[in-house]
Amino acid sequence: MTGRARAPRSAALLALVSAGAITALTGCGGGGEDPDAGTNGMGKLSAGKIEKKAKAAAGKAAAVRVSGRVVSKGRTYRLSMRLKGSGGVGEVSAKGGSTFQLLRVKRDLYLKAGTGFWARQEGGKQPARSDIAAARKLKDKYVKVPHQDPAYAQLSGFTDMRSLLDGLLAMEGKRAKGKRAEVAGVRTIRVTAGGGSGGTIDVSLDGAPYPLRLQRAGGAGTVRLSDWNDDFALHAPRRDETVDYGKQISPEQHGG
Repeated sequence: MTGRARAPRSAALLALVSAGAITALTGCGGGGEDPDAGTNGMGKLSAGKIEKKAKAAAGKAAAVRVSGRVVSKGRTYRLSMRLKGSGGVGEVSAKGGSTFQLLRVKRDLYLKAGTGFWARQEGGKQPARSDIAAARKLKDKYVKVPHQDPAYAQLSGFTDMRSLLDGLLAMEGKRAKGKRAEVAGVRTIRVTAGGGSGGTIDVSLDGAPYPLRLQRAGGAGTVRLSDWNDDFALHAPRRDETVDYGKQISPEQHGG
């Protein structure tokens, strides 16, 4: 009985050892392995061509998820947005603790935030009771931002897939091909600009050459791009969830 119990374990162990030996022998096969075997071939191209193909792939994509930190016009934002041609949805956190949600469906832009966001006063002044009372009415409601409001142009930029990608993918300086790496388990080839100070882009070596990670010039943030072409639902909020503000919403006053 004891001998019968040991036999399967010995056979399994032998199989594992044999497989390991085969793998080790295969991996030591003379040092002539092609690092681009099984990839999309981007690693064989020049830095300029890799960047060009990455931008072309991004330009043809139907959807993307953008997450990370972005510095724009002296303000620091943390983004978590899903974007496509007809709009976008997600959350933006501004430095200082202001957090709000954005939803754009075609031209209609909505902003949703808590009481603290709406009650916040310019210059850090304490809000009056009337300000707090008004802010409570807007809490967790989708506030429709008028097209003519200065906040519309600024906030809608976070939901515009094409313009946001164009800005994020811009680099400055001489391009050079960097090292190979991985982003979320996907093999990448890196392109740097200005020795890295002008920006860095990691481009997928698997499948389409999508940009997967961006380090922006001048330390203006690091962003991950994922879920390329993964569609998602995008609907205007219900009428009972919406407030039509009807006048300007100042981004300076409300931390946008």
